[in-house]
This record gives sequence, C-alpha cells and structure tokens, in this order.
Amino acid sequence: MARRTPPPPDDPVVENIVDIDVTAEMKNAYLEYSVSVIHARALPDARDGLKPVQRRILFGMHGLGLRPDKGHVKSSRVVGEVMGKYHPHGDSAIYDALVRMAQPFTMRLPLVDGHGNFGSLDDGPAASRYTEARPAAAASLLTTGLDEDTVDEVPNYDDSLMQPEVLPAAYPNLLVNGVSGIAVGMATNIPPHNLVEVIGAARHLISHPDCSLDELMRFVPGPDLPQGGRIIGLDGIRDAYLTGRGTFRTRATAQVEKLTPRKSGIVVTELPYLVGPEKVVERIKTLVQGKKLQGISDIKDLTDRKNGLRLVIEVKNGFNPDAVLEQLYRQTPMEESFGINANALVEGQPRLLGLKEMLRCFLDFRISVVRRRTEFRLAKRRDRLHLVEGLLIAILDIDEVIQLIRASDDTAAARTRLINVFDLSEAQANYILELQLRRLTKFSRIELETERDELQRQIEELEAILADEKLLHRTVSTELAEVAKAHGTPRRTVLLESAGTPTTAAAPLEVSDDPCWVLLSSTGLLARTATADVVPTTGPRAKHDAIVGAVRTTARGEFAVVTSAGRMVRLSALELPTLPPLGSAPSLSGGAPLAAYVDLPKGEQPLTIVSLATEGPGVAVGTADGVVKRIGFDHPKASSWEAIALKPGDTVVGAVELRTGEEDLVFLTTDAQLLRFPASAVRPQGRAAAGMAGIRLSSGARAIFFGAVDPASEAVVVTASGSSAALPGTQAGAWKVTPYAEYPAKGRGTGGVRAHRFLKGEDTLVLAWAGASPARASSSNGVAIELPAADGRRDGSGTPAPMVVAGIGAPVPPLADGAVTQS
Repeated sequence: MARRTPPPPDDPVVENIVDIDVTAEMKNAYLEYSVSVIHARALPDARDGLKPVQRRILFGMHGLGLRPDKGHVKSSRVVGEVMGKYHPHGDSAIYDALVRMAQPFTMRLPLVDGHGNFGSLDDGPAASRYTEARPAAAASLLTTGLDEDTVDEVPNYDDSLMQPEVLPAAYPNLLVNGVSGIAVGMATNIPPHNLVEVIGAARHLISHPDCSLDELMRFVPGPDLPQGGRIIGLDGIRDAYLTGRGTFRTRATAQVEKLTPRKSGIVVTELPYLVGPEKVVERIKTLVQGKKLQGISDIKDLTDRKNGLRLVIEVKNGFNPDAVLEQLYRQTPMEESFGINANALVEGQPRLLGLKEMLRCFLDFRISVVRRRTEFRLAKRRDRLHLVEGLLIAILDIDEVIQLIRASDDTAAARTRLINVFDLSEAQANYILELQLRRLTKFSRIELETERDELQRQIEELEAILADEKLLHRTVSTELAEVAKAHGTPRRTVLLESAGTPTTAAAPLEVSDDPCWVLLSSTGLLARTATADVVPTTGPRAKHDAIVGAVRTTARGEFAVVTSAGRMVRLSALELPTLPPLGSAPSLSGGAPLAAYVDLPKGEQPLTIVSLATEGPGVAVGTADGVVKRIGFDHPKASSWEAIALKPGDTVVGAVELRTGEEDLVFLTTDAQLLRFPASAVRPQGRAAAGMAGIRLSSGARAIFFGAVDPASEAVVVTASGSSAALPGTQAGAWKVTPYAEYPAKGRGTGGVRAHRFLKGEDTLVLAWAGASPARASSSNGVAIELPAADGRRDGSGTPAPMVVAGIGAPVPPLADGAVTQS
C-alpha cells in the first residue's frame, strides 16, 4: 500500500510517497478508533457514572446558567451549546442522550427535567425544537463544587475552552442510574439501584473498609428498576456484585382479577425494565393468532397518565388464569433477562467492577473532592481574613490614613506609605485605597469584627478537616446521608428468590378445596401453601422476610385482613399465588403484595390476617388508646365490615386470633410499659361495641403493640428505644430481647411494668413485640436481621440495632387438623 503525503513547502511539485504495510495500518487505525470509542463515547467513568456526552450536557447546562428552579429553555439551545463547545459529534447523538437523561422510565433518578414530548417506551421523542429542558435537582448534586477547584479540567476538542475531566458527583451515580453502552470489543450494562440503599452501603464501607460483600448486600440486596416490577432469582445478582458479571430475570407485576362476575382476567400494572406495553400486546396477538398461546379471549391497553400502566388480558372460561399467566411469562416480554456487565473507566482504563469496587472508586473520588473543596474554601477564607484585618487597622486610625493618602502624590506613593506606616501587605493596602466612605461608620466596624470572628471559626473547622482523615471521612458520610434524606425514594422493585411452582395451560379451572396455609410477611407479601403440612418450629432461618400472620384454611376458603381503622376485609385464598411446601423455614419470596388484593384508603394500614372460622375463642384487638376488644365469629357476608367502634383519633395497633382462650393479652406502650393479663378477663362483644379498658396510659403515651402470648411457651419480648424527634422508620434504635417470664402479670386496666430503660437522647419505643421464641426480624426489603441474645433484665437498656427493623414474626406452631393460629 502506498500513502501519498503532502509535498515539502519549498518544492510544491515533488511528491513524497511512503510504502507501508496495509495490515499494520489497519491495526493502528482500528486501535485508535477503538480507544476513542471506549474513552470518548461508550463507557462511563466510575467516579461520576457518566459518559462523556452526558457529562458535557450537564456542564453545558451549568455554563448556560440553567438551574432546577429557573425556567426551561429549548432543547435545541442546549444541544447547540454542547455541540459547538464540547462534543464534536452530531446533534442527534447529543439530543438522544439528553432525552434518555429526562425519561423517568430509563433513569432511577432523572438528571434532566424535560418539558414536552420526551417519548415513551413505545414511541420516540419530539424533535429538539419542540421540547424544553433544564437540569433536574439530581443534576445539581453532580455539578455542585465545579467552581471550587474540586476536579481537574482538560481542553475541549479544539483546545479553545476548558471542561471538567469528571463532575464532582455527590452520590454514586454509576449505581443509582445505571448505564448501557457498546464500545469496541467490550460493552457495559448496569441496572439502576435505589439511592437510599446505595448510600447506606457507601456509608457502611466508609466506616468498615474491610467489610464483606454480604454485609454490603444487606444494604443493596439488588437493583431497583424505575418501572418497578419483580426480579426473579437473586443468585445472578450476587455473582454480578462479586465479579461484575451476572444475569437476573425481570418479571411484570400481574394479578388475576374478576373482571365480571363470570369472567376472570390478568391485570398487568408493571412491566420489566424498558419493555413497553405495545410490544407486549403485539407479541400476545401474534402468539394467539399462531395458536401458540391458548386461553386468551381479548387484551386491552387501558394505560393513561392518571392511572399509569394497565393491561387487561381476558381469560377464556375453562382455563386456569394462573396457568395462562405462567405461559405469558414464558413466551412474551412480560419476563425478560437482564445481563449485568459492569465495565467502567478507572484511571482511564476499562475495568470490570463488582459492587464493592464501584463503591470504593466513588468514595476515593468523593474524599478527594471534599479535600480539594476544603482546601479551596480555606484559601478563600484566609485571603478574606487577611483583608478584613487590614481594614480593621485602617478604621482604627482612619484620620491618620486619610491624612496620609491626601498627602501622597499618587496611588503608588499612597500604597507604599500605607505599607510602611501601618505594616500592611500590598493586598491590604490596595483594599484600603478602594475603601468606600460609607464603610467608616461605627456599625461597619462591628460588622467587620463579627466577620473576622466568623472567618476564624470557619478556618479552624476547615483546618481540622484537613488535619484529621477520620473527620474528613465523617464529613463525606454526613453529606451522603443528607443527599439520601433529601432525594431518596422507597424501593419500587420486589426481589424474589424464586417464582414458586409454575403451572401448565392444561390445568383445570376448578381447583380442589385442599387444606392449606395462608401466610403474610413483614414486607406485605401474601401467599398460600400447596399443602397443609405443619410449619416446624425449628430449622435454619430463611434468607428473606419474616412471617407475621398465618391462617390455616382451604384453597377455596376465605380469611380476613384486619386494618388499622378497625375494619376486617374478606379475601379468598383461591386468588393467592401458591408456594411449594414450606420445608424447614417459611419464606414468602414467591408471594404477591397485599396491596394487589386490598385497596385501602390513604392512611389505613393492614395489620394482620385472621380466619373466618365459626367457632373458637375469637379474635382480640387492641388500640393505640389502650382499648381491648374480643370479637366473636358473627361475621357478616359483606366484603368488609367494622370490627370495633373507634373513638376519634384512635387506631388499631394489633389483632390476634386466640387458639384456646387461655392466652395472655399483651400491651406495649411508647413510654416502655408492658401489661400482660389473661384473655379470659375480656368478655366477647358484638361488632358495634367499642371495647373496654385494656391498659392505663400515662399522659402523652400511646400503645404501639398488642398481641397474645401463650404463658406456658418460651416467649420473648423485643423492644427498641429511640428519639421521638426522628422521622418514623428512619432510626434503628437500641434494642433488647427479654424472656417473657420476667414480666409479672397484672390486672386489666392497670399501667403494667417497665419493659425498657431509656438512655440519654432516648424518650420513646420505636419498636415493640412479644411472642413465641425464636423471633425473626426483617428489614423493609425483607432481609433477615439477627436479633441479640436474650437479656434477663426486664427494665435494662438496649444495644444499637444494625439497621431499621420493618417487622418481627414468630414461628407458626404445629397444629391439629382444623385448628387456626395467628402469629
């Protein structure tokens, strides 16, 4: 191959032809191209989690003065600014990246606030001239500190301007928003995660640099996708967090509903990540027309902006809706695989990162940002303090200063005389020469002295941060906690270890009325078992969740949900997903959210489940005002009814189905009082009754737990203390476990005994529970939490809990046929 090179300037006629090897030329050209794609286009930086085009869009908006609290501007203006100054590529590529940063179904924490048609999962966006944009609140967290020398700057593509090498991100954006990109010879695909969970793991890593992956996964159990849905199978997620590569399945959220009295259907409310409803509808129609999918008579897309996604799939009579749903999962995009490939740039080199490595890269970078920001602020305050001290010197001898300046021939002479006479620096002298006459008042002197003292205090704080590495790390951790508090949202995606036992399309419509268990978990998952096998009281703990309610019934039987408003809502066990035999440790990973079956008004919370048996001791309920009521079995035929007449402001805090009527009823209050008295002391009442006095409360106290305990069993009491000033559900508290036998029985209507001693800063119980041992605790995402060992001191103080507890459950005891129970 011959390459023609330009002639030398002194001889424009002569040509210089160099013979080169075509193989070597192709290798070098391809290598340069691949490096350019990897670094300048496809892979994100592990520090701020952004690709170059995303970083330049945010920096361009920052340069235009756009803010989340200011008006939108045309998207084309932003695209033009970025393309002309920083990104040497086409406007379509820039606008496409901007659109993705504004789509709430693409990013867990959108970085652009879009106004106009920014597209959907099935349709593209409008042109840039029709849409408007501005930075979202989360974008400010990525750019704050750019003006304080927190990051290095590099030249733009034509060396005419400077741009940041990386943005001073205030949160781990690589994990929170995820990223997808295809380079040359490699690709990256990281799913979004929950901001609160990721920051919790990052703060734990700051405090415990040598922590294990399992410890971090207690905070980040899995991805949290913008559209919600369910993730099936957690082994692949752990592999990805360990090695950087793994696979998991995302599944749509769907439930079987009665569309009409004689017609059942499948209602889909959430789809897998980046799957649109039109894609699902088209696939289902294709399968039905090709006779590859049976049992579906019609499908309707009722999605709108007010109610969100809603696909209604009508099931033909004679087909099992659960079996049809399994076929939909297998043959349509209602279940998709997501492959994690965590490639990111670390010090300019592409690397495959696990969870701990991604967090470590971010934390090392964030510590560097805070250190540089502190050094910048310290220098600024020292310079200002220097000027303020000089100005104070001038104001103290202002008459002499004025006389000196008036006697000088020019500014230079005045500056020199000020430096010599008052022992000032050149900067102080220049500042005095620029002094305005209105600054010569007595009040201005007081202001300057106040400013001097404040500057000295700030300088001491900044110097302390730079001098103490632990204080620097604590500052980073505190700032991360503030970001989580201001911008965190609850988890949307449900994590399931397995999908339960799949059925087949040939399953009959009529389901046999076999005995089974209905179980409710602390995270609100509801399911029934395939058999009526008793649940052992011993065995290894389940990896996820704790059972807080259990009812023994039949597959076609009914049960009731007791709510905080004192209502009982009737449900059918037939509609619940079926779990395999419980084995040695009950877990509801294959269950469905209780909210899918019970639509409660705002503020009304489900508490537990009870059977609708026609005989037995009945159900006992307790309220926050200390009222107790025992309900018989005169249940009406209605779908819901009032179980207790509550006074204004009162709510039900607990309900329990009695087995023998010889149990103890237990109240626990916010001021750490425990009262136990026999259930026989409460006579059964009708539905309209308001109950009777259960516990006498002190001023300002409320009951937070009510339940029943078999006094002959090995029961425990779990309490956790904290501050009433903290937001509910945000503090783990100091907890302890005490044998139930340590608390003496008292009469109904008395104040009880102290169950927990408060330490400094504690004034309330944030958690209380009493029941059979061994108790099982779980977090809000279902992760099991180890309880401390039992403490024989009934009024002792607690030890700090590792994380916030969402619920506590007890093992379901083995029962005789026909018996029912409640945990």
